[in-house]
Amino acid sequence: MTDRTPNLWPLYFGGFLGPFGGAMVNAILPEIGAGVGSDEAGVALALTAYMVPFSVLMVASGTLGSRWGMTRTVRWAYAVYALASAGCGLATALGPFLAARAVQGAANAFTTPLLVALISTLVPRERLGRSLGAMASMQAAGQAFAPLVGGLAAEWSYRVAFGANAVAALALALGTPTVAGAAKPAADWRALRNARLARSAGTAFCAQFGQTALMVLAALVAADRFGLSAGARGLLVAAFGLAGLVTGRAMGVLTERYGLLRVGLGALVGLGASVAAVGVAPWVGVLVVLVAAAGVSGTAARILTNSLAIASTPANVGGATSITMAAQFLGVSLVPSLLPLYHLSPVAASTLAGLVVLGGAAIAAGGRGGR
Repeated sequence: MTDRTPNLWPLYFGGFLGPFGGAMVNAILPEIGAGVGSDEAGVALALTAYMVPFSVLMVASGTLGSRWGMTRTVRWAYAVYALASAGCGLATALGPFLAARAVQGAANAFTTPLLVALISTLVPRERLGRSLGAMASMQAAGQAFAPLVGGLAAEWSYRVAFGANAVAALALALGTPTVAGAAKPAADWRALRNARLARSAGTAFCAQFGQTALMVLAALVAADRFGLSAGARGLLVAAFGLAGLVTGRAMGVLTERYGLLRVGLGALVGLGASVAAVGVAPWVGVLVVLVAAAGVSGTAARILTNSLAIASTPANVGGATSITMAAQFLGVSLVPSLLPLYHLSPVAASTLAGLVVLGGAAIAAGGRGGR
């Protein structure tokens, strides 16, 4: 970061808050149900209520944010997110709670892709890799730590977790750095119709499918094969985020030194191998190593996909990052389709997930226009 570069930590923490706020409820659905007077089936709609507006708006949020001004859009989105989080914490009935979750998801769609676009605007190209690495590590940490932290908060009151989310979002609304000239009225959809963006989105889909599959399958193997408790499984999954958090910036430096594609393709191959090996892990220790290794390689893969998105469409970086991230979440949504295969054969399920990741490596290698 140069002397002229604003403080990027609000952007990095924003990268943590997005996936954290979305996944936090996964471990505390029973407590939420008791608080809003709903059964398990009703409160499980909290996941759908968040993801549907988030996924739908993600496709358009980057382009719209570029037109309105990226900094302005992110600040307003955080303000709305803070209000929605407070609404979730204060709700005493299922309807208002689900409505607040939907607003949370809609607001978050206007933060995450624009944060990456802002980083690409603020950071010189020669130092972009390490900044995207820091961002990717915080995103991985938010995704992996959310169930653990949410569960710990629920030991006191799940409402505290939503209150903390609201305070954090408000702080980020005030702390997001200003980017002069960040509004681009000319940003439109036509610039997004290009093969390089399709390559970025396809790679992102495969990589995120593999990362999410690894965490789901590792937790299932830990329970079914090794008899780990829910708390121990939470710690196992958290190893993914911890490894990514610790190594993300270093992975970014490696991409700057040895080339984006060289490091990124190696990361995808490593991620695919880790995912495929989960189904045959003979000991708990091996499972932990595989999850941690995937955290490292998954973070490097996210640097690759974000960089490809940024480079694909200079005229509409926000739109390119939002479409790439929409593809990521499409990958997440398809992971449950592995469960029937897992119950037939854990080895087959993990192997298939690993092959999907290797397919992402083939897509990324198919157009060597970048470094």
